[in-house]
Amino acid sequence: MAGHSQFKNIMHRKGAQDAKRAKQFAKVIREITVAAREGMPDPAMNPRLRAAVLAAREVNMPKDTVERAIKKASGAGGGEDYVEVRYEGYGPAGVAVIVEGLTDNRNRTASDVRAAFSKHGGSLGETNSVSFMFQRLGVVTYPLDVATEDEMLEAGIEAGADNVETTAEGHEITCPVESFFAVRDALETRFGEPASAKLDWRPETVVTLDEDKARSVLKLIDVLEENDDVQAVYANFDLPDDVAEALSA
Repeated sequence: MAGHSQFKNIMHRKGAQDAKRAKQFAKVIREITVAAREGMPDPAMNPRLRAAVLAAREVNMPKDTVERAIKKASGAGGGEDYVEVRYEGYGPAGVAVIVEGLTDNRNRTASDVRAAFSKHGGSLGETNSVSFMFQRLGVVTYPLDVATEDEMLEAGIEAGADNVETTAEGHEITCPVESFFAVRDALETRFGEPASAKLDWRPETVVTLDEDKARSVLKLIDVLEENDDVQAVYANFDLPDDVAEALSA
């Protein structure tokens, strides 16, 4: 029975991983669709599309899937029309939450997001009700082995970045939103394709959570991220090491 039980557990986990990957693929395809329709269908000529293709590589999306998505999006009148949406509100313990999405039905998405906040101890606010507590940044990351700390710092300054931070996990270069593509392209010319390159919301103040509150906040974030229309969720909370360990146990 132990072997059978273990097999069932492995199958369940594989099924969950496959479902998660399918959701990741769907979200990236939406971004590719919007990016390809917004500009040229050639990533070399379309900065947003290049960023979307890089995001596709991060989730190991096959190249032919990416190419099919671009081709479908650039075809005459084919596929859905998505609009960008952003929702802001407070989760449990007063944690500020920003939700970004791409949707073909604003009413459905707004209703779903509002219901998620209400059901999980939060409240949806007006636009800009919490974004003032965050900083909007461009973030480019590279593996540690592509350059020394000094080399990356020099390159970042020359490219127009605001900050370069090197840790054991790699190099992180941050810059203003308006210079994001220029900074990314300058670094790519020197060091090759980055590990990731995206726009991010970084909290300027954080709420430290205990285990119970952390579970509530993470449940809300999980539910929001499960929504097909949601592309990304940002929140201003911090977990002490002991709480993070308890949650991952």
